[in-house]
Amino acid sequence: MSVLSRRGFIGAASALAVTTGLSACANKPANGDGGEPSDANGPTDSTKLTLCLDYTPNTNHTGIYVAQAKGFFDEEGLEVEIVQPAEDAAEAIVGSGSAQLGISFQDYIANSLVAGNANIVAVAAIVQHNTSGIMSAADKGITRPAAMENHTYGTWDLAVEKATIKHVVEKDGGDYSKIKLVPKTVDDDVAGLQANMFDCAWVYEGWSVQNAHIQNMAVNYFSFISIDDVFDFYTPVIIANTEYASTSPDTIKAFLRATKRGYEFAIKQPQEAADMLCAAVPELDAALVAQSQAFLSEQYQADAASWGVIEKDRWARFYQWLNDNKLVERQLDVDAGWTMDYLA
Repeated sequence: MSVLSRRGFIGAASALAVTTGLSACANKPANGDGGEPSDANGPTDSTKLTLCLDYTPNTNHTGIYVAQAKGFFDEEGLEVEIVQPAEDAAEAIVGSGSAQLGISFQDYIANSLVAGNANIVAVAAIVQHNTSGIMSAADKGITRPAAMENHTYGTWDLAVEKATIKHVVEKDGGDYSKIKLVPKTVDDDVAGLQANMFDCAWVYEGWSVQNAHIQNMAVNYFSFISIDDVFDFYTPVIIANTEYASTSPDTIKAFLRATKRGYEFAIKQPQEAADMLCAAVPELDAALVAQSQAFLSEQYQADAASWGVIEKDRWARFYQWLNDNKLVERQLDVDAGWTMDYLA
């Protein structure tokens, strides 16, 4: 099991399936007889759905695996197949209708909207707040963005990524030009820091920082949202194929009811939820999953009224920042790409 970096979480990975229950995405009908998707009156006794992950299974997905293990999908009359992206990213797979549901991120939905793929929509937030930021070895003294000066930063060379780093460094009074950008060629951020491949990296606190703790590596970490709330965008989210959702709204609602129960269980019983994820995906590092789950179980809902909520103002604020900084090829509709119509 490789340790997931931000690129691993949001990249168009071509990972192989790691359990028998996972397979490459392919065109599949939504019901069992090979016909058209179920009607708008809701799921039948055995409505089949395909959900495409963003990457290999991890604690972002725990609630889905809990819903599977606890029979919550069965109770809603759903048969859910969990698959991983093979060649295309989840956005393309869901947009094409090869899967009815998937896992994505607000910034990747922006890319899809700009590219003309308007056939996906976010229907629930998996984690309420952006839990990513900058991690470094403690002895580097990088405790704030301005302290990144005169250090190396491992980059994926993405426009939005570099604009984010520039923004937080300059907002903190630092000089972005004094940061040396080096290619980030590893997914294991802890190993990269230990090997001095870079001094700091963009990571998710719920995975890489927890992995550092597991490995007894002293690190410093600061979050992007502690610098500017414009970066409190939604990452990750559940997306649906808009055409399928419009013709089978009750099926999407049923899926979200079951999934919400799964994440609520993970919030209340993090260790048991972690055990369920590891049982489904035994290749995962159980100690890291347990550590990550303990952290994320407090982040899934956080301060929201209930799990899954997407707030209009937060969504629009980030898209406006993308527009203002000309990080998209054409102006985004800041209110596009999400809906709360299916979440109870």
